[in-house]
Amino acid sequence: MPVDALLFDKDGTLFEFGETWNSWAQEMLRELSQGDEAHAEAMAQVISFDRSKGEFNPDSLVIAGTNGEVAAVLAPLVPQMQEAELERFLARSAATAALSEAVPLAEFLDGLLARGKVLGVMTNDAEISAISQLERSGVLDRFAFVAGFDSGHGEKPAADPLLAFCTATGVSPARTAMVGDSLHDLEAGAAAGMTRIGVLTGMALHEDLAPHADVVLPNIGHIPGWLDR
Repeated sequence: MPVDALLFDKDGTLFEFGETWNSWAQEMLRELSQGDEAHAEAMAQVISFDRSKGEFNPDSLVIAGTNGEVAAVLAPLVPQMQEAELERFLARSAATAALSEAVPLAEFLDGLLARGKVLGVMTNDAEISAISQLERSGVLDRFAFVAGFDSGHGEKPAADPLLAFCTATGVSPARTAMVGDSLHDLEAGAAAGMTRIGVLTGMALHEDLAPHADVVLPNIGHIPGWLDR
């Protein structure tokens, strides 16, 4: 079955995960801890962020979780904010995170559009963050659909937000590929009946993704070659 549409995860897929989010986490912990080193370390531990290395551990909730899930585990350590306020803070700060594109996105996406492909983004980040980051990268207009965990379609690994893309674009799941760097992405793709493309620009290794993917590629830039094959 040919692939007529591609639905991309955002973090670790369109953008390199570590280069985008490690520095964001350090700044976020500094701000929320209000300069208290012990407090910052306690927060780092609950989100599995290694402050000595300046990077997330592979088991971190932040990698595939929602802002709501992250706020829930941090809230007991952030007495100056209610949980809902903390969730909004995370969304706003994520929207301004420094970005590292996995490949030059405009050229890559324009190449897919020239092939007649329909493109979308479904992320477990907040919609406001996704839109802001895609706008800052100058590629928001390439996507027919952009959704976050808070867009009303649900969150991965459920199939619902992926099927919402198909409903919005009129492309059947069987002719759609879900592209992502995490098991959440691939499990959602399987539940929706889509082709599953894993990429290695997140925290997961090839051996983590391969049993759940139709193909695992180094990054999204290899998708055109895979389509040709």
